[in-house]
Amino acid sequence: MAAAREGDGAEKGAGLDIAYTMRLQRYLARAGVASRRGSEALMTAGRVRVNGLVVTELGSKVTPGVDEVTVDGRECTLADDSAYVMLYKPSGYVTTMSDPQGRSCVASLVPTERYPGLFPVGRLDADTTGLLLFTTNGDVANQMLHPSHHVWKHYVALVRGVPTRHQLQMLRDGVRMPDGVASPAKARLLSADDPAALPVVGEGLPYNHAVVGLSIHEGRKHQVKKMLRSIGHEVVRLHRDEFGPLALTGLMPGQWRPLTDAERAMIEGLVLQDEAAPAARKAPEATQRRGARAPRNGREAHRG
Repeated sequence: MAAAREGDGAEKGAGLDIAYTMRLQRYLARAGVASRRGSEALMTAGRVRVNGLVVTELGSKVTPGVDEVTVDGRECTLADDSAYVMLYKPSGYVTTMSDPQGRSCVASLVPTERYPGLFPVGRLDADTTGLLLFTTNGDVANQMLHPSHHVWKHYVALVRGVPTRHQLQMLRDGVRMPDGVASPAKARLLSADDPAALPVVGEGLPYNHAVVGLSIHEGRKHQVKKMLRSIGHEVVRLHRDEFGPLALTGLMPGQWRPLTDAERAMIEGLVLQDEAAPAARKAPEATQRRGARAPRNGREAHRG
C-alpha cells in the first residue's frame, strides 16, 4: 500500500497532488460503509481487502485514490462530498436499508440512487414516527450515536394516564428500568394544543391520556417506552422531533429533504470538535461515578 505522508487531506506541490494515507477503518467510515467501530468489526471478521489482500490489522493505512479497498468484494470509494438527508419517518416502516422478511423499510423513502451509500444514523421503532437522519459519512454517524458524546434527542409521547409531578421528577432524576437506571432526562407535560403535540394527538387528546415531552441522550433499545412504562404510563404513540442540533421542519410524513448548509455545518462540527479536543470527553472516573445532570439547554435521545 502506497504512502507518501500521513494526514487526512492532500496537498499540492509543484503542480502535483501529494498522496496521503489514512487508517483503513477511518477510510471505510468516510466511504459510508459503517462507523469506525463497525468498520473495525468488518476488518477483524476478514471481510475487508486492500489491493486483493485481506487486511485484519486495525492500524493498517491506505492511500485514497491509489489503493483499492473492497468489503465483501464490493469496492469502496470516498465520495467527493458527503450526503445528509432528513426523513420524516411515518409509522409502519422498519429502520433498515433492506429487510429479508419483506416488511416496508425506510430505504424506499429516501433517494438511494441519487446518494449511493446512504444509511440511517440510529434507529426508530417501526411504530415510532419523526426525524430520521441519513448520511454517507460514517464519522458523523459515529459521533451522533456514541454514548460519550451525549447527543440529545427530543421525543413526544402520548401516554395512558396523566403523570404526576413526582413521576416526572423520577424521569429527571434517572428512573430505574428493567435493564438498569436511565440517565437523568428532561421531562414535562405538553398541552394538547401545543404544536409539538400534534404528531401524537392528531384530532384530539383521548380521555385519561397525556402528552409528555422527553429528552434523553442514551440509546438503549425501546428506551423511551421503557422509561415511561417504569413510571406507570404506557406509550400509545411516539414521535421524535429533534436529534442533536437538528429539528424536524418543512416535511410531511414520508417526505425527505437534504440538510441545509447551516444544519450540515452543525453536525459536521461534532466531528471537528471531537478531533480537536479528544481529551475533553474523558472525564475522570470519579466524576463519571458521581454522574452529570442533564444540561439546562439540552434536548433528548436515540431509539424509541
